Amino acid sequence: MSKITIIGSGNIGLSLAKGLVKSGQYMPTDITLTRRNIANLQEEAAFGFRVGDNNAEAVLHAEIVVLAILPQQLRNVLEEIRGTVHVSQIIVSVVSGVSCADIKQVLGLDKLVVRAMPNTAIAIGQSMTCIATDTATDGEIKEVERLFESVGAVVVIQEDLMTSATALCACGIAFFLRAIRAASQGGVEIGFHAHDALKMAVQTAKGAADLLLQTKNHPEGEIDKVTSPKGCTIAGLNEMEHNGFSSAFIKGIKLSAEKAGGLYSE
Repeated sequence: MSKITIIGSGNIGLSLAKGLVKSGQYMPTDITLTRRNIANLQEEAAFGFRVGDNNAEAVLHAEIVVLAILPQQLRNVLEEIRGTVHVSQIIVSVVSGVSCADIKQVLGLDKLVVRAMPNTAIAIGQSMTCIATDTATDGEIKEVERLFESVGAVVVIQEDLMTSATALCACGIAFFLRAIRAASQGGVEIGFHAHDALKMAVQTAKGAADLLLQTKNHPEGEIDKVTSPKGCTIAGLNEMEHNGFSSAFIKGIKLSAEKAGGLYSE
């Protein structure tokens, strides 16, 4: 009997499935993957995952159903499965901009829905996933947390903050990548070959992030260790700030949050 069904086996769905197997929580045979064209799941089938294109059938015996589809596909999928999902299942939605209430409106108000917002680093097991719900118990939330801890870090938040989480964590991947790209371009300007400059920028960014994760220090505390009086670091930082570095970053996150809030309604 399948324990988990993932509907929509794109990048996020497949990354979650592989992460769950790698963590030892599930065997491939415990996981059913669905896709409209199952020819694209041959590799996964060979690995031992159950695959299919009938969503209604796939959810029948699952304990957890993950909806990993695009917002515009959601209504059709919910209509397909509404007759076979039941109250003992946890429905996990990773669909942007769609509330628990939106999903219950189609599946029934008695259904248990938890929202999750991972980012593309899920592909390497380094996602920052935010989780929210309206009525799930602590135990049920813990169950969903365990799923996503297999592919990165998890924070449980209020549901009204999910669009903000989309901007900071999902869109945020692109913001930090652009910052790294800019740093590498600066490196080329001061004399490094492009491939060396990129490698140096990437590792420096990774080191900065790991420094905060492992020491749990505030960024400004670590910045103070690098900035000496009349030094080159503070000169560079102040030049960036005079040109709106922090302000531009903050404004970008705010605008992304506004856009994320309208995805489903559009």
